[in-house]
Amino acid sequence: MIRVLIADDHAIVRTGLTQLLSTAGDLQLVGAAGDGEEAVALAAELGPDVVLMDLSMPGTDGVAATARIVEANPETHVLVLTSFSDQARILDALRAGVQGYLLKHSEPEAILAGIREIVAGGSPLDPKAARVLLSDRRAAQPAAKLTDREREVLRMVGEGLPNKSIARRLGITERTVKAHLTNVYQRLGVTDRTQAALWAQRHADRY
Repeated sequence: MIRVLIADDHAIVRTGLTQLLSTAGDLQLVGAAGDGEEAVALAAELGPDVVLMDLSMPGTDGVAATARIVEANPETHVLVLTSFSDQARILDALRAGVQGYLLKHSEPEAILAGIREIVAGGSPLDPKAARVLLSDRRAAQPAAKLTDREREVLRMVGEGLPNKSIARRLGITERTVKAHLTNVYQRLGVTDRTQAALWAQRHADRY
Protein backbone atom coordinates (compact mmCIF):
# COMPACT_ATOMS: atom_id res chain seq x y z
CA MET A 1 0.00 0.00 0.00
CA ILE A 2 1.39 3.40 -1.02
CA ARG A 3 0.70 6.04 1.64
CA VAL A 4 -0.04 9.49 0.23
CA LEU A 5 -0.19 12.98 1.76
CA ILE A 6 -1.91 15.81 -0.14
CA ALA A 7 -0.67 19.41 0.20
CA ASP A 8 -2.87 22.02 -1.49
CA ASP A 9 -4.46 25.23 -0.23
CA HIS A 10 -7.66 24.75 -2.24
CA ALA A 11 -10.27 22.60 -0.47
CA ILE A 12 -11.91 21.62 -3.76
CA VAL A 13 -8.60 20.26 -5.06
CA ARG A 14 -7.99 18.31 -1.86
CA THR A 15 -11.48 16.85 -2.12
CA GLY A 16 -11.01 15.90 -5.75
CA LEU A 17 -7.68 14.23 -5.09
CA THR A 18 -9.13 12.41 -2.09
CA GLN A 19 -11.87 10.99 -4.30
CA LEU A 20 -9.34 10.06 -6.98
CA LEU A 21 -7.10 8.21 -4.53
CA SER A 22 -10.11 6.30 -3.18
CA THR A 23 -10.54 4.68 -6.61
CA ALA A 24 -7.10 3.03 -6.42
CA GLY A 25 -6.81 -0.07 -4.27
CA ASP A 26 -3.05 0.27 -3.85
CA LEU A 27 -3.08 3.91 -2.67
CA GLN A 28 -4.02 5.15 0.80
CA LEU A 29 -4.61 8.79 1.76
CA VAL A 30 -3.00 9.39 5.16
CA GLY A 31 -3.48 13.15 5.45
CA ALA A 32 -4.21 16.47 3.75
CA ALA A 33 -2.49 19.80 4.38
CA GLY A 34 -3.80 23.25 3.48
CA ASP A 35 -0.43 25.01 3.41
CA GLY A 36 3.29 24.32 3.28
CA GLU A 37 3.91 24.56 7.01
CA GLU A 38 1.19 22.01 7.72
CA ALA A 39 2.58 19.77 5.00
CA VAL A 40 6.01 19.77 6.66
CA ALA A 41 4.47 18.94 10.04
CA LEU A 42 2.24 16.16 8.70
CA ALA A 43 5.07 14.65 6.66
CA ALA A 44 7.19 14.45 9.81
CA GLU A 45 4.32 12.98 11.81
CA LEU A 46 2.92 10.52 9.26
CA GLY A 47 5.97 9.56 7.17
CA PRO A 48 4.08 9.19 3.88
CA ASP A 49 5.60 7.44 0.87
CA VAL A 50 4.52 10.27 -1.43
CA VAL A 51 3.55 13.91 -0.93
CA LEU A 52 1.38 15.39 -3.69
CA MET A 53 2.64 18.96 -3.45
CA ASP A 54 1.14 22.16 -4.82
CA LEU A 55 3.65 24.98 -5.34
CA SER A 56 1.57 28.10 -4.70
CA MET A 57 0.41 28.12 -1.08
CA PRO A 58 0.22 30.87 1.56
CA GLY A 59 3.14 31.26 3.94
CA THR A 60 5.59 28.45 3.27
CA ASP A 61 5.23 27.64 -0.43
CA GLY A 62 5.63 24.25 -2.05
CA VAL A 63 9.29 24.72 -2.97
CA ALA A 64 10.34 25.62 0.57
CA ALA A 65 8.14 22.88 2.05
CA THR A 66 9.66 20.33 -0.33
CA ALA A 67 13.22 21.21 0.68
CA ARG A 68 12.37 20.77 4.37
CA ILE A 69 10.45 17.53 3.85
CA VAL A 70 13.18 15.94 1.74
CA GLU A 71 15.87 16.96 4.21
CA ALA A 72 13.96 15.57 7.21
CA ASN A 73 12.46 12.54 5.46
CA PRO A 74 14.84 11.31 2.71
CA GLU A 75 12.62 8.29 1.97
CA THR A 76 9.55 10.44 1.28
CA HIS A 77 8.99 11.18 -2.42
CA VAL A 78 7.60 14.57 -3.43
CA LEU A 79 5.46 14.72 -6.57
CA VAL A 80 4.52 18.25 -7.60
CA LEU A 81 0.96 18.70 -8.83
CA THR A 82 0.50 22.31 -9.79
CA SER A 83 -0.88 24.78 -12.32
CA PHE A 84 2.54 26.39 -12.89
CA SER A 85 4.60 25.41 -15.92
CA ASP A 86 7.01 28.37 -16.09
CA GLN A 87 10.71 27.61 -16.21
CA ALA A 88 11.70 29.26 -12.93
CA ARG A 89 9.09 27.38 -10.87
CA ILE A 90 9.96 24.04 -12.44
CA LEU A 91 13.70 24.44 -11.90
CA ASP A 92 13.25 25.72 -8.34
CA ALA A 93 11.10 22.70 -7.51
CA LEU A 94 13.51 20.21 -9.05
CA ARG A 95 16.44 21.77 -7.19
CA ALA A 96 14.48 21.61 -3.94
CA GLY A 97 14.30 17.84 -4.30
CA VAL A 98 11.05 16.94 -6.05
CA GLN A 99 11.24 13.73 -8.04
CA GLY A 100 8.26 14.31 -10.29
CA TYR A 101 6.37 17.26 -11.75
CA LEU A 102 2.81 17.01 -13.09
CA LEU A 103 0.29 19.69 -13.99
CA LYS A 104 -3.23 19.81 -12.58
CA HIS A 105 -4.79 19.40 -16.00
CA SER A 106 -3.19 15.93 -16.21
CA GLU A 107 -5.57 13.03 -16.73
CA PRO A 108 -6.58 11.32 -13.46
CA GLU A 109 -4.91 8.08 -14.54
CA ALA A 110 -1.68 9.99 -15.23
CA ILE A 111 -1.67 11.29 -11.65
CA LEU A 112 -2.22 7.82 -10.21
CA ALA A 113 0.45 6.40 -12.51
CA GLY A 114 2.82 9.19 -11.47
CA ILE A 115 2.44 8.26 -7.79
CA ARG A 116 3.22 4.62 -8.53
CA GLU A 117 6.11 5.52 -10.82
CA ILE A 118 7.81 7.79 -8.29
CA VAL A 119 7.69 5.07 -5.61
CA ALA A 120 9.17 2.60 -8.09
CA GLY A 121 12.15 4.92 -8.59
CA GLY A 122 10.96 6.80 -11.64
CA SER A 123 10.62 10.52 -12.28
CA PRO A 124 7.21 11.32 -13.78
CA LEU A 125 7.42 14.61 -15.65
CA ASP A 126 4.81 16.54 -17.57
CA PRO A 127 6.13 17.12 -21.13
CA LYS A 128 6.43 20.86 -20.45
CA ALA A 129 8.55 20.21 -17.36
CA ALA A 130 10.70 17.73 -19.26
CA ARG A 131 11.38 20.27 -22.02
CA VAL A 132 12.40 22.92 -19.48
CA LEU A 133 14.76 20.50 -17.74
CA LEU A 134 16.40 19.42 -20.99
CA SER A 135 16.73 23.04 -22.11
CA ASP A 136 18.38 24.00 -18.82
CA ARG A 137 20.86 21.14 -19.09
CA ARG A 138 21.76 22.08 -22.65
CA ALA A 139 22.26 25.70 -21.59
CA ALA A 140 24.64 24.66 -18.81
CA GLN A 141 26.81 22.47 -21.04
CA PRO A 142 28.97 25.30 -22.47
CA ALA A 143 30.31 25.94 -18.98
CA ALA A 144 32.28 22.70 -19.23
CA LYS A 145 34.45 24.36 -21.89
CA LEU A 146 35.43 27.29 -19.66
CA THR A 147 38.85 27.43 -18.01
CA ASP A 148 39.06 27.93 -14.24
CA ARG A 149 40.06 31.57 -14.73
CA GLU A 150 37.20 32.18 -17.18
CA ARG A 151 34.78 30.74 -14.60
CA GLU A 152 36.17 33.15 -12.01
CA VAL A 153 35.70 36.10 -14.33
CA LEU A 154 32.18 34.98 -15.28
CA ARG A 155 31.21 34.54 -11.63
CA MET A 156 32.34 38.09 -10.85
CA VAL A 157 30.49 39.45 -13.89
CA GLY A 158 27.41 37.74 -12.50
CA GLU A 159 28.01 39.54 -9.20
CA GLY A 160 27.99 42.86 -11.07
CA LEU A 161 31.69 43.70 -10.72
CA PRO A 162 33.26 45.96 -13.38
CA ASN A 163 36.40 44.89 -15.25
CA LYS A 164 38.62 47.10 -13.10
CA SER A 165 37.47 45.43 -9.89
CA ILE A 166 37.78 41.98 -11.42
CA ALA A 167 41.32 42.75 -12.55
CA ARG A 168 42.27 44.02 -9.10
CA ARG A 169 40.76 41.01 -7.33
CA LEU A 170 42.46 38.49 -9.62
CA GLY A 171 45.76 40.37 -9.90
CA ILE A 172 45.59 40.66 -13.68
CA THR A 173 45.24 43.54 -16.14
CA GLU A 174 41.93 44.86 -17.45
CA ARG A 175 43.06 43.85 -20.95
CA THR A 176 43.39 40.26 -19.75
CA VAL A 177 39.92 40.44 -18.19
CA LYS A 178 38.51 41.60 -21.54
CA ALA A 179 40.29 38.75 -23.31
CA HIS A 180 38.77 36.23 -20.90
CA LEU A 181 35.33 37.78 -21.41
CA THR A 182 35.65 37.50 -25.19
CA ASN A 183 36.29 33.77 -24.78
CA VAL A 184 33.39 33.47 -22.33
CA TYR A 185 30.97 35.17 -24.73
CA GLN A 186 31.96 32.81 -27.55
CA ARG A 187 31.65 29.65 -25.46
CA LEU A 188 28.32 30.59 -23.90
CA GLY A 189 26.87 31.87 -27.16
CA VAL A 190 26.10 35.33 -25.75
CA THR A 191 26.95 38.70 -27.26
CA ASP A 192 27.47 41.08 -24.36
CA ARG A 193 28.18 41.52 -20.66
CA THR A 194 24.51 41.71 -19.65
CA GLN A 195 23.69 38.39 -21.27
CA ALA A 196 26.77 36.80 -19.67
CA ALA A 197 25.75 38.12 -16.25
CA LEU A 198 22.22 36.74 -16.64
CA TRP A 199 23.63 33.38 -17.72
CA ALA A 200 25.91 33.33 -14.68
CA GLN A 201 23.04 34.12 -12.32
CA ARG A 202 20.76 31.45 -13.80
CA HIS A 203 23.43 28.76 -13.72
CA ALA A 204 25.30 29.72 -10.56
CA ASP A 205 25.18 26.13 -9.30
CA ARG A 206 26.24 24.59 -12.61
CA TYR A 207 29.77 25.93 -13.19
